[in-house]
Amino acid sequence: MEEIKELENEFNQSCVIPYRINQGELEVLLITSIRKKKWIFPKGFIEFNFSAFESAKKEAFEEAGVIGENETVELGSFKLQKKNGKSLIRVFSMEVSEELQDYPEKNLRKRKWFNLNDASEKITLTDLKPFLTKLKEKIKPVN
Repeated sequence: MEEIKELENEFNQSCVIPYRINQGELEVLLITSIRKKKWIFPKGFIEFNFSAFESAKKEAFEEAGVIGENETVELGSFKLQKKNGKSLIRVFSMEVSEELQDYPEKNLRKRKWFNLNDASEKITLTDLKPFLTKLKEKIKPVN
């Protein structure tokens, strides 16, 4: 009898780490997930006719209400196993140039700025924590 293998999907997603320099300190913007209310970075599927970075910027606008600079800085990628398959998630940094008061998912999520140490403690997805270190290495606050 032939064994039936469960089909596994593979998805491409992009994630953005919105950041700013506030009084000489590097800060990142976290948002809460809709269902579990965990602190996360904006993330979503790479949309048709969008680059990974364009999709990440779109997620930053929709989920966190922030607009950023156009310079693309890819910090790396990681794979995430979920119930419906594997995702390859490309992670980008984005310097925030504007924080909007009204945005599509305003009533679904909270958003808050954290310094890197506090953000690392709040994030429960451990695969994202090394990207905070990479961001710190790339972005040097000017005092």
